[in-house]
Amino acid sequence: QSEVFTWGEECSGRLGHGAGTSIFQPRLVESLSICNVETIACGEFHTCAITATGDLYTWGDGTHNAGLLGHGSNVSHWIPKRVSGPLEGLQVSAVSCGTWHTALITSSGKLYTFGDGTIGVLGHGNRETISYPKEVESLKGLRTISVSCGVWHTAAVVEVIMAQSNTSSGKLFTWGDGDKYRLGHGDRSSKLKPTCVPSLIDYNFHKAVCGHTLTIGLTTSGHIFTAGSSVYGQLGNPNNDGRYPRLVEEKLGGGGVVEVVCGAYHVAVLTQSGEVYTWGKGANGRLGHGDIADRKTPTFVEALRDRSVKRIACGSGFTAAICQHKSVSGMEQSQCSSCRQPFGFTRKRHNCYNCGLVHCHSCSSKKALRAALSPNPGKPYRVCDSCYLKLSKVLDSGIGHNKNNTPRIPGDSKADKMDSKGNRVASANSSDMIKNLDVKAAKQTKKYDYPPQFPAILQLKDIPFIGAADQQPNDSTYSSPLLRLPNLNSSSSLSSESFDILRDANELLKQEVQKLKEEVFYILIFCGNN
Repeated sequence: QSEVFTWGEECSGRLGHGAGTSIFQPRLVESLSICNVETIACGEFHTCAITATGDLYTWGDGTHNAGLLGHGSNVSHWIPKRVSGPLEGLQVSAVSCGTWHTALITSSGKLYTFGDGTIGVLGHGNRETISYPKEVESLKGLRTISVSCGVWHTAAVVEVIMAQSNTSSGKLFTWGDGDKYRLGHGDRSSKLKPTCVPSLIDYNFHKAVCGHTLTIGLTTSGHIFTAGSSVYGQLGNPNNDGRYPRLVEEKLGGGGVVEVVCGAYHVAVLTQSGEVYTWGKGANGRLGHGDIADRKTPTFVEALRDRSVKRIACGSGFTAAICQHKSVSGMEQSQCSSCRQPFGFTRKRHNCYNCGLVHCHSCSSKKALRAALSPNPGKPYRVCDSCYLKLSKVLDSGIGHNKNNTPRIPGDSKADKMDSKGNRVASANSSDMIKNLDVKAAKQTKKYDYPPQFPAILQLKDIPFIGAADQQPNDSTYSSPLLRLPNLNSSSSLSSESFDILRDANELLKQEVQKLKEEVFYILIFCGNN
């Protein structure tokens, strides 16, 4: 019998404890204690859980995020509630939480989506908001094997029957907002229905992952393809402009990739040999290389070299890995792991609080802060000489030891996101303007003719590809409210070093402007709809 624990910042019930206070330590979600939960997914404003019997439970903000929980109403739920209705009698096998929408896959491969459809992320051929799970009609009769919800788009891997060989193959489908070429179709037009990425038709995929402005596809042979914005080097290929999906590297670490995850603007992969590579935005040390520099190509995480990594995961601005301790034989426990001298009456055994291995006193006489296995990271504990050097490098760099070392970039923290959302109650004139724009967009949407539904058994020649004849007009790009960069006045008294620091800070702020523009634009549209 499994148990679910949640903790962190409380917001409209997303922790599931029925209380409006933040939780500073893991706390049992009591209402799920009788359920055998196997899968958990977390979004910005809600949480989902799948039980061993295939039931889906959701909780969190349903008031401001219409349809996000799938219960058919705009009511927040502070404790987990089972999603019924269209899912009655079905078993859910996978779920993905976006910021404004949710997608799930049943055990039979059916794809359901619900939530805010303003930008077409639901894939139902319109921009309507759906407050209950609705099957994606255009994929009926096909088996969906992977789905991922981004902020502005959705991606899925769907099994398609190949006409030549009459065998099934996983193809990458994307839909939603096409800005920054995130859909991989070579243009920035929106797609209101799942559309196969034509340039990848020769590859067999088994997983899709979405970042904010990024789409990633993982093939069965362990290759990674990326498309979207090249900001921060998140594409992993300096020669990729992002318009079309391109291969990251032929073979990472000499072996294929078995797992890929991403945050808002960074990517992490796990190879067959257990190595972890990261690239993209490096702010706050999220890449794990001991600095805050961006990486434009996959870079091996040295700190995990001697670890047996089993799983990896990314939050918006951080990365986590689960490492399995290797088994230690009786012979290895009878001698020092460093000098290989046997333990005896005078040579005592000590455990390193970082790697967990046994060492003699002379090989583990030093103490260090932030050891991985220490009960209190703020106090020094005994570690071996090898781990002492590693931990000393991290502490000397100052990354993570002093939170104030890195300047806070506006828009990069969750507080800024919450502030922007809290301020979305615009003036009457602004609301009226956005509503008028939405009405025009809705009228234009009705004029579009969409491809017919897929047949029950779809062959390669029947897949809808985006072409000159069926491309939809580019969505109008609304300008967001004035976003002013801070004035970085440089006087003649500034030294060259000081001026370089200010110039670098200004460049970082410029890189954040596009992200902020997108968020403000969507918030304004959301206000107009409400």
